[in-house]
Amino acid sequence: MSQSPFQKFQKKKKNSVIKEEFRQEKKKYRKERNAFFEEKKKEEYLARQAKKGGMATKAADNAKGKPSAETPVDKPRGAAKTPHQKSAKAIAANDNAPTGVMPLNKFMAHCGVCSRREAVDLIVAEKVKVNGKIVTEPGYKVETKDEVVYNGKKLFVTKNLVYILLNKPKDYITTTDDPQGRKTVLQLIKQATTERVYPIGRLDRNTSGVLLLTNDGDLTQKLSHPSYEIKKIYEVKLDKPLTKAHFDKIVDGLKLEDGLIQVDSLAYADTKDKSIIGIEIHSGRNRIVRRIFEHLGYDVKGLDRVMYANLTKKNVERSKWRYLSEKEIRLLKYMNASKKK
Repeated sequence: MSQSPFQKFQKKKKNSVIKEEFRQEKKKYRKERNAFFEEKKKEEYLARQAKKGGMATKAADNAKGKPSAETPVDKPRGAAKTPHQKSAKAIAANDNAPTGVMPLNKFMAHCGVCSRREAVDLIVAEKVKVNGKIVTEPGYKVETKDEVVYNGKKLFVTKNLVYILLNKPKDYITTTDDPQGRKTVLQLIKQATTERVYPIGRLDRNTSGVLLLTNDGDLTQKLSHPSYEIKKIYEVKLDKPLTKAHFDKIVDGLKLEDGLIQVDSLAYADTKDKSIIGIEIHSGRNRIVRRIFEHLGYDVKGLDRVMYANLTKKNVERSKWRYLSEKEIRLLKYMNASKKK
């Protein structure tokens, strides 16, 4: 499989068309990026306003002769900050851990236990205690000061966020633990981090390709939510050539047992071998790619995910992994921000 899947999955186009598509794509991402940072600025502004309101209340108390223990000592304008102040600011800037009240399933995701959706199952199964009592409501509000215990261990919000891209091989399952003793993807990245990470989404045991693992609960929730329409590209190897009639049926949309499914793009990956298909899709339904072809009477002999959320396995050999760059992480965080509901 080529490291540039678009070269295979799309027919040749005129240079003018390609340039225009590139300009439109660039314009789209610029718009989404600006929207993301505008939202961040708005949040920071509201936080500053709230802080000013609190300071105004303290000033009023001081005027009434009620000095606060937190009242700052006046300093001349331009006075240098002490080393202690600088280090505190640096710590605050680098602290990615969320604070305040949050739902229990979100808290568990930020502790690096699992994704939010998986946390719901653990909570409903009465496997989580808050301050010594079993809680079965995923939306139960907890604070970072609360004692949350799962599997006999107290949970702590993760501060060191890790992002790993794995080129998954066959015969590995995408779970954090398997009672049957089968090989899991965590065994492939055990040298990568001491933090507890988990896969974003799932790949079947016999499906290979791009897989993301992290302990960032917010990013996991975003990339897993259907509203963000995260793009995925697969190379499919069938037991026989895909006919033109079935090709058109897939493009027009197929009615499966769980509803209509429409792909974003479909093409013969190899013009000389029509049993190798390239398919682009954003649906996150279970085993959706396999079910599309099995519905039409084909047996999927091989399935490889070559792109996920604009990340490819370029320069990452099968069974190997790498850390995401800071730029890749930033792009993931504001990807499709305009689709946020």
